[in-house]
Amino acid sequence: MEKFVYKRLPNAPEEHLSEKERMEMEFGPLSSKDYLYEVSYDPNQPLNPAVDEPPYFVVIFTYLNYLILIIIGHLKDFFGKRFMPQYFEAVLPKNGYPPWYSAFESFYPRRLKKRLDDCFARPICGVPGRFVRCFDRISPDYNETFLYSGELKPLLNLSSYNYLGFAQSIGSCTDAAVKSVEEYGTSSCGPRNQIGTCNLHKETEALVARFVGKDDAVMFSMGFGTNANLFTSLVNSKCLVISDSLNHSSIRFGIRLAGAAVKVFPHNDMEKLEQILRESISQGQSKTHRPWKKIVVCVEGLYSMEGNLADLPALVALREKYKFYLFVDEAHSIGALGKSGRGVCDYFGISPSKVDMLMGTFTKSFGAAGGYVAADQEIIDRLRLDISTNVYGESMPPAVVTQINTSLRIIMGEINGDEGKQRLQRIAFNSRYLRLGLKRLGFIIYGVDDSPVVPLLLYAPPKMPAFSRMMYERGVAVVVVGYPATELISSRVRLCVSASLTKEDIDRILTICDDIGDKLYLKFSSGISGGEKHPGDYKKGIPPRWSLKEVLERTPEDCKKPTY
Repeated sequence: MEKFVYKRLPNAPEEHLSEKERMEMEFGPLSSKDYLYEVSYDPNQPLNPAVDEPPYFVVIFTYLNYLILIIIGHLKDFFGKRFMPQYFEAVLPKNGYPPWYSAFESFYPRRLKKRLDDCFARPICGVPGRFVRCFDRISPDYNETFLYSGELKPLLNLSSYNYLGFAQSIGSCTDAAVKSVEEYGTSSCGPRNQIGTCNLHKETEALVARFVGKDDAVMFSMGFGTNANLFTSLVNSKCLVISDSLNHSSIRFGIRLAGAAVKVFPHNDMEKLEQILRESISQGQSKTHRPWKKIVVCVEGLYSMEGNLADLPALVALREKYKFYLFVDEAHSIGALGKSGRGVCDYFGISPSKVDMLMGTFTKSFGAAGGYVAADQEIIDRLRLDISTNVYGESMPPAVVTQINTSLRIIMGEINGDEGKQRLQRIAFNSRYLRLGLKRLGFIIYGVDDSPVVPLLLYAPPKMPAFSRMMYERGVAVVVVGYPATELISSRVRLCVSASLTKEDIDRILTICDDIGDKLYLKFSSGISGGEKHPGDYKKGIPPRWSLKEVLERTPEDCKKPTY
């Protein structure tokens, strides 16, 4: 049996679609200006919305599911090693050599994750725009291997971080990228100012700094590598880094690599953070009790698993009081939040000078690749001097830099008129509409109203593959997330909203989710998180539910109003 079967795709959609139809497949047309919304921060809106908890029987059912799966997995391992050792060679000693990896440490991916491997890493073809085309595949051996028919299936895309819809094969960004390849080539940049760097890089770094409101910026070819190597240039063993408990793994990895002391505060808990700051300043270093050389507080602007924001106003107030360095990772907020798309500082109306370092990626809102750090000039000069990411890594290709440059100038309104402003208003409307619509249907949804990441809680492990496969069958691509990326019982589907989606697309998503939610029994919201209470039902003491018809008729207008 072949592990991979592939044949040419003569009937791929692009081969018989007009340019206009292709554009609409990648970025949907705006049907009405009523479906635009300008983001504005309301101080009365809670940054940490009340977390809706499922009924107790859902929690018990979830734990029982994991218990049954674990027992079955251990039974299979016990009998399999004895009667079918050929299938367990990687976890058994052989010829006097130890196994490749421990059976216990590999238990979760082998016995739990593999059951839903068909829901992950689905290969796609083309750009991840409004629609994404997936290769159909089947597994004859329970996700051990996959067979590909060669057929393509177009799916409405809620699985990509293409927040502003710049991932297009047609448009200003693509034209500019093609032109840069013709001018600079694919790996060199013509007149070089230093190894691997050309005027295009320097111009774009200056543009990034101007966009986020800092003195200067430095770009890197990889977003994860930006954080992973950043802290080695900033801190050492005599410095303290205080990290939010939900920070991305790249931040955690970078801090460990730097060898700095680390303390963790509960997610967005400003009281606990202040307590840690007071104790750390008064006690000093753990052995010598000398003052810390530096104290750096690290947070994310928008948390991609929870859909909520850092409490930046409170963080800035603490920074003014305790004089620490503040680092904000804006991987998911830059370009996606704020009236001008400039991230959390823009969203809260706080001057970027109040934040010492702003980090971000180009892989999401800008439809490109790489990352950046923007800060005061002396910090950027230090990074250019010794950060290992650029010293030992390749510079960004000219086409990628041009994509970043062009998309930035569109967002800033320097080219293409108000296209950038409209993209920002479209993602703001889509995010609020989808979130409020799902809440009103009865789902438990995490995050703030303006977040383009919409986590829908599933809880029980069998519901992750069931939801993913049912959405796939109905023509929607989604991402399911479970342990260890989330807590064990907090598995979820993470819906990623894009400006490329139309209001009619959101209607379709709500209709499909309503049907699947009934079949999988996912509607157990208590209504405490705001915006989803149905006045009539609520007065009667019935769980707050809206009919699909009511949601589609009333929510588009209501989503522009406060829901707390």
